[in-house]
Amino acid sequence: MKQLSERKQQLLASQHKAEELFAAIERHGLIVPEKAEKVLNDQVYELAFEMFGIRKYWHKRIVRAGKNTLLPYKENPPDLIIQPDDILFFDFGPVFEEWEADFGRTYVIGSDVMKHKLKHDIEAAWYEGKEYFDLHYTTLTGADFYSYISSSAKKFDWHFGNIHCGHLIGNFPHEIIQGDEQRNYLHPNNHIRLSDPDIHGNPRDWILEIHFINKERTFGGFFEQLLSV
Repeated sequence: MKQLSERKQQLLASQHKAEELFAAIERHGLIVPEKAEKVLNDQVYELAFEMFGIRKYWHKRIVRAGKNTLLPYKENPPDLIIQPDDILFFDFGPVFEEWEADFGRTYVIGSDVMKHKLKHDIEAAWYEGKEYFDLHYTTLTGADFYSYISSSAKKFDWHFGNIHCGHLIGNFPHEIIQGDEQRNYLHPNNHIRLSDPDIHGNPRDWILEIHFINKERTFGGFFEQLLSV
């Protein structure tokens, strides 16, 4: 097995902590109907502090339910109350010892078959995307990869819900160092190879986001984690 660089080990360690946090959310039974998105968001924030002593997040913390699950990261919709038979997702970017994590998962309350199918499909699509990335990494551009990922939504009978499907991840604060240029996203206008170093000659690591939506029934799902480790 290939030895991971210290950088990749740190990123993976941060993700493992995010996984522990999300497992604790379920273990504590925090995801229940009749609770506002903001209340759940604040509860997760406090749980992360109890578990890891962290207050730092490198991007806004997202809890979205119902029709809000249609919306990509940049939107700031009104707070909704989680409903029985609902779907919701988390998108959290905690910083552990100056290393960023970015982790997203979808949860279904109730027995709606289509919502459960979506939850399954976004995870399956993520792992298919990971396999494609690993096979083509040395030549793949951000535009190439976005085209592949967005097309996968149609394969699973959904629509893709965002203008990109991922971004850089690294040592906090990567967004100040790198800026908000499209070259730092898995974006249709990014024609740089993902294996190329950053503007300072450093290696780059990537997050893959799968956001599939059903426009007619007004719900979506989200699955996000480290791609290049």
